[in-house]
Order: sequence, then structure tokens, then C-alpha cells
Amino acid sequence: MASPIIDASGIVKDYGTARALHGVSLQIGTGEFVALVGPSGCGKTTLLKILAGFEEPTGGHLQIQGKDMRGVPAASRPTRMVFQKLALFPHKTVAENIGFPLKLQKVGKAEADGRIRAMLDLMHLKPDYLERYPAQLSGGEQQRVALARALVSQPGVLLLDEPMSALDAKLKKSLQAELKKLHRELGTSFVLVTHDLEEAMMLADRICVMRSGHVVQVGTPADIYYRPANMFVAGFIGETNFLPVTASAAGDGMTVVSPLVAAGKTTIASEHVSPSLSAKGTALLVRPETIRFVKGDAAPGEWVLDGHVEEYFIKGASTQYRVRVHGLDNAVILDLPGSIVLPAAVGEAVRIGFDPTQAFLLSE
Repeated sequence: MASPIIDASGIVKDYGTARALHGVSLQIGTGEFVALVGPSGCGKTTLLKILAGFEEPTGGHLQIQGKDMRGVPAASRPTRMVFQKLALFPHKTVAENIGFPLKLQKVGKAEADGRIRAMLDLMHLKPDYLERYPAQLSGGEQQRVALARALVSQPGVLLLDEPMSALDAKLKKSLQAELKKLHRELGTSFVLVTHDLEEAMMLADRICVMRSGHVVQVGTPADIYYRPANMFVAGFIGETNFLPVTASAAGDGMTVVSPLVAAGKTTIASEHVSPSLSAKGTALLVRPETIRFVKGDAAPGEWVLDGHVEEYFIKGASTQYRVRVHGLDNAVILDLPGSIVLPAAVGEAVRIGFDPTQAFLLSE
């Protein structure tokens, strides 16, 4: 990345004897949307607070827009943050909330009024909302006011700390779409911390997966989903199946065999093999949507497993099946297109199949 707007290098953060970040490095480009994901306690919110200036790193270097941020307070950084609990001033009107950063910057009244109204239009809020107080707004409207307040000072980077976690599912989907559109229109760099993996996949240009204070993988949503660095990333981003295999080098790819498939032997092309493949815990990653029920003859090269239906869940657009296969500790998950006619019942003996050449070979 030639000139990243954020360049974090070897960031360490200690709280007493506990280390929250272990030398984290991450570059974010101008106008890029990056999501930070990982289990609770992995360090993603700590990293966001360091970017914002609310926490000082114990070690490492942070540059934003090419300037060293050591000792630079939050208010003096080209960043603004939208908090999980929004932190709107309850005693101030919408206009006063949105205009608060401009007041701190001593922006003239005429210019401030113009920018506040521009933000109101951008967030699809009615002009008469300017005189309302946060308690008089719905959750979605409060969210828009918080975004407007963060963006009114035209920051280079917008930091978002799970801002939609408290919203109901339908409103959340609507605001996610608006946030994506907002990012495209403004060209501002967005950094989002979220526990919602689907949200990260939908919104981000790149996803940074963290674990125990380390960056495990950074890549596009497609990279993270289809080419995960290891089993942790694969299992964390979406539901998946791991089938035990033995692998050996074969030209430009790998030959794999599985104890679960009697005549199971196939060659996996190099683009379907993890670059960090090791001999430890080698497995074939098979996504649920690539597996089908086999009725009759299997397709050429298809691997077929015998089992019985343990459970199914109707999700509307899709139906998820869990099939218990002999030799596997966990049930195999299938995601099939939704239908009013169910292809199998609980307890029914079934055959399931998939194309092993389209699976992904990885290790722990």
C-alpha cells in the first residue's frame, strides 16, 4: 500500500501484567472500509481506541495521514468515533449534538448551520428534527444523529465501535445498507469493530481477523471466506465442515485421501491449498452451501458420505440440515435452497456429496 491513511506497526498494549495487543501491524488505505472481527477479548476494541487516541500504546508506532500520533490527543486527530452506546448528549438538541464538534473547532455560525443541515440531508432526517432531543428519537434516528455528529467535521477516518449492535434485525439491515452507501459517497476511510460476521462480510473492503491480541489474517471477504489462513479463521467466519484428510505433494497441487471415503483420492489445485499448510491437523474445508443430497448416482469425482439426518432448520431462503456421519465427531452442515417440500426428514438415512476439488485444504 503506497500511502496508507493509517499505518500501525508493531502496536503493543499492556494493562499491568496483561498484554492486550502483541505487536499488531495493520495498514488502511484512503477511502477503504476495514472491519475488525474476532472473539471477545481479542483486542479489536483496544486497537480502535488506540487509533482514536483514547488509549496510548505501550509500544510500536502509529501514523495517520503520514503524521506520528504519539502523544496526539483524540480531539487533534483526523479521526472521529461512533460509540456502541452512541453517547449523544441527552440535554442537547439534535442540532446541538451534530454541531458540537464544530463548536469545539470554533467554526462560524453560518458555516456550522450549513454543515449541520447538509448532514441532516445526508442522513435522511427531517429539518424539524433539529429541535428535538435524543429521547424523542427512535433507535435508528439516534444512530443517524451519532453518525452525523462524527462526520460533520469531515474527518479522514471514521471509527465505528459496534454502533448497530442494539438495533432490531430489520432496522439493522436498513442502516447497514445506508452505511455502505454513505461510505461510497463520502470516500472517507471507515474502520468498524463488529461481532456480526455477516455485517463485516457485507460492508468491508477488507476484514482483519484477530485472536488473543494478534492479527491472524487480513484479506477481502472472499479471501477470508474461501481462502482462510487456518482452521480458526475458517470456523470463525461462517459455518463450515472440516473433513480429516492426508495430503501429499502432487505437481502444482496436493493429492488428498480421506478415511471417510472408501475410494476417496483426488488432486487439489494450488489455488485451493493454504499457503501456510503444515502437517499438523490437515483438513478439508467444505462450506455448507457446496454440499448436496445425493439421490441416485453420484457425479463424476464427487465424494459421497453416508449418514442420517440429525436436525434441520428452516431459515426462509435456505434450509439448514445437520447430518450425522460415522467417523466424524461433529454433524456435517448443509445449506440448501429453501423449499416448501423438505428433501429429508429427521432420522432418515441419506447420502450427501460434494466436489472435493472445490474444497479448501488447510491446517491448524
